[in-house]
Amino acid sequence: MFQILKIALKSLYNNKLRSFLSSLWIIIGVSTIVLVIAIWLWAQKSIEEQYANLAVTSILINPVSTELKKSKMDIEDLKTIKDKSSYISESTSISQSKMLISDSSNSLSLNILWVWEDFLKISSLQIQTGRFFEWTQFEDKSKYAVLWDWAALDFFWTTEDIIWKTINIWKKKLEIIGIFKKSWTALWPITYDDTVFLPYKTAEQITWDTSLTRLVVLAKSINDIDLAIKELWTILRESHKLNSSDSDDFRIVDQWSKVIAAKQSASTMTILLTWVAIIVLVVSWIWIMNVMFAWVAERIKEIWIYKSIWIRRNDILNIFLFESVILSIGGGIIWVILWKIVIILINYLNIIDMLPTVVWNIIAFCFAVFVWIFFWYYPAYKASKMDPVDALRN
Repeated sequence: MFQILKIALKSLYNNKLRSFLSSLWIIIGVSTIVLVIAIWLWAQKSIEEQYANLAVTSILINPVSTELKKSKMDIEDLKTIKDKSSYISESTSISQSKMLISDSSNSLSLNILWVWEDFLKISSLQIQTGRFFEWTQFEDKSKYAVLWDWAALDFFWTTEDIIWKTINIWKKKLEIIGIFKKSWTALWPITYDDTVFLPYKTAEQITWDTSLTRLVVLAKSINDIDLAIKELWTILRESHKLNSSDSDDFRIVDQWSKVIAAKQSASTMTILLTWVAIIVLVVSWIWIMNVMFAWVAERIKEIWIYKSIWIRRNDILNIFLFESVILSIGGGIIWVILWKIVIILINYLNIIDMLPTVVWNIIAFCFAVFVWIFFWYYPAYKASKMDPVDALRN
């Protein structure tokens, strides 16, 4: 076996360039498989992070106004839905505007979000410091405000020691009682970046503009979303006294459809990447098969010499087997080193968040090595079956 290993190493050394180019297949094949899996895991993680803090049963109702007709949607619709709906578990109202906020030394234009009861349950937001509004503060026009993390940083340059500090909105003094923890959740088209949260009645007293009132409700379950949307459509049309010929002055958007659409997009991308990987692998297999057959054909003379001096067929096959194993291990080591460098580079450039897994790395490597050894070993097996007498004649 030592002599066979020595012959295999010498053969690879005498064909250094061809050995190196052939081992590139291991690197390309394994890297393609692992890259597809890493991108798929990254897309899946991005979707999970995007919708982690948002209830998938939430339904957003937006007002729709035209130049000739203004939407009748207001806070009273919230009470109507609570009384008449049978598929809704929670409901709240939100509105958004932008105003100048100031204190004794600073002024900044920030988003104002009017919120109603149950907002914290529906949005799944978490308080970082302080507290949220109490139930009574939504009705008594309390002069309190809760800031988003980024809004606090933009205005005070810090999120520490700002509880009970005072800010001015339209000449009204409000005390800060809490700060929301930063997250990536949102209710389209409303985002929480640079936002100051106020109780609905308090914001209404300051701005007197309810034209952008939006309702957010939660269906009791995912299976009830379609029924809840139909029910909401009927309730709102009756509440707004719209005739059969009148168009809706509201638009209903469910978040579950967005989640499904995002997952389908990620699935489509995964299928596309998978087909790319399959094409690359098939092309690589065809290429390596042709190369191996050509290489073995060039070494027929060497095999004939082995056969003519009565070297056993198993020993001849072991020579080629050792060569394939050596190249596979060498290509695998090079791949591991290069792949670690690629991951560090991609994460440093912040292109995507690479999520390589040890299990898939091992599977991809074993699969590539198996195909490599087969395509190397099979041509040698065919050539080694030649009769020694025929070898001598040639």
